[in-house]
Amino acid sequence: MPAGQPHAHEPDGGANHSNHRRSQSPPPPPLPAEVVPAFPPPESEDEESWVWAQIKAEARRDADAEPALASFLYATVLSHPSLPRSISFHLANKLCSSTLLSTLLYDLFLASFTAHPSLRAAVVADLLAARSRDPACVGFSQCLLNFKGFLAIQAHRVSHVLWAQQRRPLALALQSRVADVFAVDIHPAAVVGKGILLDHATGVVIGETAVVGDNVSILHHVTLGGTGKAVGDRHPKIGDGVLIGAGATILGNVKIGAGAKIGAGSVVLIDVPARNTAVGNPARLIGRKKGEAEKDEDMPGESMDHTSFIRQWSDYTI
Repeated sequence: MPAGQPHAHEPDGGANHSNHRRSQSPPPPPLPAEVVPAFPPPESEDEESWVWAQIKAEARRDADAEPALASFLYATVLSHPSLPRSISFHLANKLCSSTLLSTLLYDLFLASFTAHPSLRAAVVADLLAARSRDPACVGFSQCLLNFKGFLAIQAHRVSHVLWAQQRRPLALALQSRVADVFAVDIHPAAVVGKGILLDHATGVVIGETAVVGDNVSILHHVTLGGTGKAVGDRHPKIGDGVLIGAGATILGNVKIGAGAKIGAGSVVLIDVPARNTAVGNPARLIGRKKGEAEKDEDMPGESMDHTSFIRQWSDYTI
């Protein structure tokens, strides 16, 4: 365990006490939305403090309900005074190796989150995004501890800071560890906004000069890549609120406009205007019905609606 982290305490009475608690305590029911809503209440002045309080409450509940996880939850959440320390500890233990020590990584992550408030705000925005968009996400603590897409994005943000500080060998080493552990490959130079959801995340590749806006949702096996041997600015630019379906490939320095939707399995080689949908291989744009109002549609990156174009767009055929 990294230096400075307390050891988890065993429950009083040892295994007999744990067995008694397990037999007497039924599994906890799912928390209703009014107890752990997807977003802080309007009167909340500090989203980070509110989300951290929710995470600790969930961890205490789960530790009481499942003694086998008590030590893990104590070490990763309950022993820490703040969200930056908790996530720094968790990422360090996930990404460490025999030659890249967890203590070094913990100090590196914590220094970055402490020095850059925008990184902490992005962590909170990503937690809120996962909680509100992914029906499989039943709590903030589940996302923090178990969602590899969320963890990969937070590690990328630190590697991006290192890249900007000209600490590029370390940034690339961190990228390599993230790719090894989470199967997510994001170049440290890539610019990624906040409120990002990497759903499932396996196989996501984002190239060096790519830009991803705010409130974007990307599913597994998505590639934001180059066209080959082009140099310079050669990767896609993804606008705010875009939804990119599973297995989609977007190649070259193309622009995907705000609120656009890329269908699963599509190969996109051309610009996609804002609020348009591209599907197919090679992708083609699906025309909007005459008189269709943009303002009446939710941003696809937030609504996660993959199929509305089938009923809303006029020339979709199979």
